Amino acid sequence: MGSKLVVMGVSGCGKSSLGAALAQALGSRLIEGDDYHPQANQDKMQQGVALTDADRWPWLDQLGAMVHSETARSVVLTCSALKRSYRDRLRMLAPGLQFVFIDINEAEARARVGARQGHFFPAQLVADQFAALQPPLGEPGVFRVDALLDIDAQRDAVLQQLAAAPIPTLKEPAP
Repeated sequence: MGSKLVVMGVSGCGKSSLGAALAQALGSRLIEGDDYHPQANQDKMQQGVALTDADRWPWLDQLGAMVHSETARSVVLTCSALKRSYRDRLRMLAPGLQFVFIDINEAEARARVGARQGHFFPAQLVADQFAALQPPLGEPGVFRVDALLDIDAQRDAVLQQLAAAPIPTLKEPAP
């Protein structure tokens, strides 16, 4: 079975760039989480309306099922996964999942989002993402990288951490 990795963080942290670099380095399938938001979610975000948990659950369930279905090869998923409950839902759906948390400050994230062309997520929602963010530091199977490092340094740091860390497994309940 291949490795299963989620590249996570607030909008503008660089999930797509790092996810693509890791997928290439690992020979993995890349799943760009934003591509699977239903149109209603995209419309809300374009209008500057933050998504609710109810908006996110079906999307997270779809992403978790997609990752779980990749049994023969590695997969890298990009997904904000801002809350512990979102990450736990993904872990439940895809056991053994590991997370790369791209750590960035709010001013830098806002600047990056504001500079993007043609993306449905407006810079005004960055503050909402930071308000919702529950940093995953200390959770099992989580690696932190600094968003201000260049993409090669981020990729290499994650690859080193992956090589040094065992893949987390769920403990089977005692009979």
